[in-house]
Amino acid sequence: MKFKTKLLVDRFSSIISQWSGVECVSLNEAALPDTLDPYFALIMDIYYRGLIPGPRERQELYGEDVQAFETSGQGNKDRFLIGNLPVRLEYKSVSLIEELVAIADTKFDSLWFIKDSGTYSFYRLTNGEIIFSQNDWISGIRRRLTNLGDEFWQIMRSAHESKMEHFLGDLGAACMRDDDFFYLISSAGFIKNACLTLFCVNRCFEPSHRAYHDKVLELKTLPDSFPAYLETFLRSEPELTMERKYSMAQYIAKGIVAL
Repeated sequence: MKFKTKLLVDRFSSIISQWSGVECVSLNEAALPDTLDPYFALIMDIYYRGLIPGPRERQELYGEDVQAFETSGQGNKDRFLIGNLPVRLEYKSVSLIEELVAIADTKFDSLWFIKDSGTYSFYRLTNGEIIFSQNDWISGIRRRLTNLGDEFWQIMRSAHESKMEHFLGDLGAACMRDDDFFYLISSAGFIKNACLTLFCVNRCFEPSHRAYHDKVLELKTLPDSFPAYLETFLRSEPELTMERKYSMAQYIAKGIVAL
């Protein structure tokens, strides 16, 4: 963590940790690059019980140098600038987190809720750097998420694999119609769900979208030649026609389904 980032992290965590009901504060990996990196953002997750101060009080507590402060409609996410550095503070109810973990752990009849929203919240729970912890709540949550059973991963894989195959069909239809716009939309849906399926195969929660590419290539279990097919599919060169890229997508899908 860069020195300038650490100063801000210490500043906000010292304020937030004083609020009653705050169980844990974690730092998102988006804060790890240099502050000059376009992907840099100081993102902190605040897990709490009960109530936290309202948006206006939070803005005052954070300091006079806070600029362009805005909060989400539900008041659970603040965005602002400190100088030219983007800051996002996200407030997450412990009771909601515990319900989501219970669904993934045992309540499979409600798993549709996670299938629709994705597992990025679990990724942040298990990978965020703990800045403040009131007790062992976060340790218990991480243990439960680390030990999710086969049924969870099989159900999630099946859902994403089905979507991948659906978008593959859309790619073929777009090729036949020479529909550039529909092809672009279908390409995004296909490659996203292909990656999501591979994360499930490897029992990994999905990272942020901007980290998909690097994280998926780091997975232990991948189809043969997947990295090469992926790079070809992502390239935009004149000789890579829609038909050729559709052929690459078919190879990618076939390899994933065979795992």
